[in-house]
Amino acid sequence: MKLVKHLANLGYGSRKEVQWLFREGRITNAAGEVLYADDPLDHDDVRVDGQPLDPAPGLLLVLHKPTGYTCSTRDAGRLVYDLLPPRFRLRQPVLSTVGRLDRDTSGLLLLTDDGQLLHRIISPKAKLPKVYVATLAEDLRGDEAALFASGTLLLEGEKAPLLPAELEVLGARSARLTLHEGRYHQVRRMFAAAGNHVVALHRERIGGLALDGLPGGEWRMLGEDDRARLFAG
Repeated sequence: MKLVKHLANLGYGSRKEVQWLFREGRITNAAGEVLYADDPLDHDDVRVDGQPLDPAPGLLLVLHKPTGYTCSTRDAGRLVYDLLPPRFRLRQPVLSTVGRLDRDTSGLLLLTDDGQLLHRIISPKAKLPKVYVATLAEDLRGDEAALFASGTLLLEGEKAPLLPAELEVLGARSARLTLHEGRYHQVRRMFAAAGNHVVALHRERIGGLALDGLPGGEWRMLGEDDRARLFAG
């Protein structure tokens, strides 16, 4: 792949815009020597305005999503992509969220441009546990743990019962819930089926991967150790 196409795919601009970066001498190697559009591609050695390139395709990152942001590239209002470098929205392959958190849910959100990895994570066969903390409008009744663990709970409008889920009571109106599947608004609908209403929801873990103190609105790249932890959970 040529340097121009590679930089365009990373979101540094259209091919025409990237060509101008070369003409202005803004593309160099690590030693500061100006590169040209027809030079061999060595991703790790290329610099734009003296800065290393963004990660090559195949990246996986974690974002601590705040409430009020939507997992979309097109919706009106605040988008999770607004919390990332602007170039990330222009990358090819596309940087996609791995599943979604609704606008009013905070917590751990994964994004990747690796389609195979995305499908591996969300595949029902993976059964990666997803851990949420829910704050409720009413006190827990006391039978929710048995109901959710039964494997017989049928949500409104669905024909297949939910897989067993584990509930840990944290307080009169708060609980930690571990799911092994990912249905639409599942946590909220489960508590609704139990006669309650979720007023705040936070995802703290997927598989063996947690936020590990990452502040709200911040993100970080995940390495091979992180990926191993993800699937070890």
